[in-house]
Amino acid sequence: MENNTSIFFLLQFSKIWELQMIYITLLLILYLMTITGNLVIIFAVAFDYHLHTPMYFFLMNLAMQDIGSVSVIIPKAVFNSVTNTRHISYSGCVTQVLLFVFFLGSDIALLTVMAYDRYVAICNPLQYEMIMNRKACTKMICSVWIATFLNATLHTTETFTIPFCSNIVNQFYCEIPHLLKIACSGLYVTEIGVVAFSAVLSTGCFAFVIVTYVEIFSAVLKIPSVQGRKKALSTCVPHLSVFSMFLFTVSFAYLRPTSNRPSNLDFIITLIYSIFPPMLNPLIYSMRNKDIRVTISKLYYSACAATRYTFNTDTCNQT
Repeated sequence: MENNTSIFFLLQFSKIWELQMIYITLLLILYLMTITGNLVIIFAVAFDYHLHTPMYFFLMNLAMQDIGSVSVIIPKAVFNSVTNTRHISYSGCVTQVLLFVFFLGSDIALLTVMAYDRYVAICNPLQYEMIMNRKACTKMICSVWIATFLNATLHTTETFTIPFCSNIVNQFYCEIPHLLKIACSGLYVTEIGVVAFSAVLSTGCFAFVIVTYVEIFSAVLKIPSVQGRKKALSTCVPHLSVFSMFLFTVSFAYLRPTSNRPSNLDFIITLIYSIFPPMLNPLIYSMRNKDIRVTISKLYYSACAATRYTFNTDTCNQT
C-alpha cells in the first residue's frame, strides 16, 4: 500500500446480513441510551440553579465528553453497516483518532479533577467555596480540555506519520492499537513510547484518586452523624466506581497485545471501555444522587404538564 493511501477498510460485524443487523440494532440502542442519559444530566444541571455547584459543573462536562466520545465512532459504524460498506477516508480516520483520544483523555483527567473536588468538599469543608470558586473551576476545565487536546494531537501525529503496510483495520473504527498493527514493521516505536507515557500518566491519575479517597474515607469515618456519612459516601462511591471501571477497561484495551485477526474478544472489550462507561455514568450518578433524581423528576413533571397544557389548548382551539 502507498504511504499516501486515501482510504481504510474497517471491520464488518458479520458477513451474515441478519446477524449484522442484530449488532447494528444493539449499537444503536446503546448509543441512544447514552445520548439520552447524558442529555438528561446536562439539562438537569443547566436548568436547576440548586445544581450550579462545582461538583455538578464537572458532572455536566463529563456528560458532554461522554456524548462526544460515542458520537465519534458509533454513527459511522452504523452508517457503514446499513449501507453495507467498510471504508473510511484517510482524513476521516485521522479525525476519528484525534477526537476519540481527546474525549477519552478528557474523561480520565476530569474524573481526577472530580476526585479533588470531593476531597476538598469533605476534608476541608470550611474552605471549599474559597478553593473551588468559579474562577478555579473554569481554569481546571480549560486545563483539562487543552492538555488532553495536545495529548490527542501528539498521539494522532505519531500514529499517522508512520507508513502503513496494509489498509485493513480489524476494528469497527480507527483504533490506535489496530492501526499500529498494520504499520510497517519497526517504524512505530515512537508511538508505542507515547502510548506508554500516556499509560504512566493514567496510572498517576489513578494513584492520585486512590490516595485522595483514602483521605476522604478517613474523614468520612470521623463524621459523628450517620446521615452525614451516608450523604458524603453517596457522592463519592459513584465517582470512584465510574473511574475504576473506565480506567481498567481502557488500560486493558490499549496495553494488551492485539490479535492479527478479528476476534469477538476485541469487539467485546471495545464495547466495554468505549460505550458502557458513557452509558452507565448517568445511571450511576442519577441513581445514587438524590439531588439529581429530584431535578429529573421536576423536569419530567414539568414536561408532562407542558404537554397536557399544549394538548388542551389545541383541543379548545379546534373546538
